Amino acid sequence: MTVPPARTTPAPYVSPYLAGAGIGIVLLLAFVLMGRGLGASGAFSTVVAATVDAAAPAHAAGNAFHERYADGAANPLSDWLVVEIIGVAIGGLLSAWLAGRARWTTEHGPSITSRRRLVHAFAGGVAMGIGAKLARGCTSGLGLTGGATLSVGSWLFVVAAFAGAYAIAPALRKAWQ
Repeated sequence: MTVPPARTTPAPYVSPYLAGAGIGIVLLLAFVLMGRGLGASGAFSTVVAATVDAAAPAHAAGNAFHERYADGAANPLSDWLVVEIIGVAIGGLLSAWLAGRARWTTEHGPSITSRRRLVHAFAGGVAMGIGAKLARGCTSGLGLTGGATLSVGSWLFVVAAFAGAYAIAPALRKAWQ
């Protein structure tokens, strides 16, 4: 099998309706084939637990979450979510390359520098990570998997996430103009 060369002009973006249907099919296949839904924050928790066990086994032994990794008892790569996130990263890079969009750049508006954009992106990622741990799930876990299982808490999360996004959008739009 040969990999086609990267495009010289970027391919148009896929229809959001088609992409949404694709995510739905992937979620359904995850339930059918793996017996569980999609998520991301659990993968990072698993990697952190394995890292803590490797770096400070005495500390890990005193924590119930870390115990499954005590003395190397479990491999983080045996966790479905870790494999999923690795696949998402590889798939995203491959998709960007095939569409001619893979490049090393920082996109930002004219009123913000690349450095400031990266600092804000990092701060937003940290806030999302903390929020995911407090909510006991990330947007993909709560929004997609929880919503598909008709979890009331997940639906409340989705409504709150959209309300928050609409509320903050005017302030963030100014940074891009």
